[in-house]
Amino acid sequence: MRVGMHRECHASLRHDAATQLQLGRRVALIGHFLKTPRRLLPLVHEGLVDEVMRQLMSGKEAVVYVVRCGDDVRCAKVYKEANRRSFRQAALYQEGRKVKNSRQARAMAKGTRYGRQAQEEAWQNVEVDTLYRLATAGVRVPRAYGFFQGVVLMELVTDAEGNAAPRLNDVELTEAQALHYHGILMQEVVRMLCAGVIHGDLSEYNVLVGSDGPVIIDLPQAVDVAGNNNAASMLQRDVENITTYFSRFAPTLASTQYGKEIWALLQGGLLHPDMKLTGHFRSEVRSADVGAVMLEITAAQDDEDARQRFRAQLG
Repeated sequence: MRVGMHRECHASLRHDAATQLQLGRRVALIGHFLKTPRRLLPLVHEGLVDEVMRQLMSGKEAVVYVVRCGDDVRCAKVYKEANRRSFRQAALYQEGRKVKNSRQARAMAKGTRYGRQAQEEAWQNVEVDTLYRLATAGVRVPRAYGFFQGVVLMELVTDAEGNAAPRLNDVELTEAQALHYHGILMQEVVRMLCAGVIHGDLSEYNVLVGSDGPVIIDLPQAVDVAGNNNAASMLQRDVENITTYFSRFAPTLASTQYGKEIWALLQGGLLHPDMKLTGHFRSEVRSADVGAVMLEITAAQDDEDARQRFRAQLG
């Protein structure tokens, strides 16, 4: 009898230990998911993300998290819902963007529920598509690893110590550094333009200072050069934003005209990715030939007088 009770006791203890272990695992799992942002849970379930380490930054369009994917540390950019974004004039940037099919285009134009959903998906896809496109063109942008349910997985840009790279506006520069970084970014603007892309919102807040120099980020509002009527003004604004910022450290940049120079070269068919810029632009303004204009006016008036006389003779 005592032996049987002893066995039952051991079995009960083993059962209790297994139950406690299982319960502990469940609690740990629940705790893990409770601290994981809701939008990142599908990536964890799919095995694309193993751990959400911390929030890196929050902007007007998205929240960025540092995540672990296997042995790699990357970042996950989670786009905010449309009604929570503070980015304005979206239609200005979307002009000229291609839509997958005519049904989507009609729905988006009508503003139906399906159309709004399709427009949101198209807007979210722009950044990852543009990252792939620009990386192929040799532009300094983070490497993209994929897009999944409104989240872009991409390279975590780091500084020389391996920490997350700071934004340009958080870095103090010498005059020499400012001139060097400005030159790099003007070259990147040219490479982007040759790839058919304008950033559309480029500033010191959308540039990271990595271990090997500036890296351009935040591209969901990227503009298609060929299809957008506002391309010239947006390029000019991007260049002015960057140049104005660097001129705080290097005042000589304040008098340059890189934006006008770049656009003129593009229009003239002379722009190429390795173009050496000068920052100078001379508009070819020709004096009006007033005499020739007056002759044209006089000739037109003589023709009209002749027609009037002819009509009078017929009458």
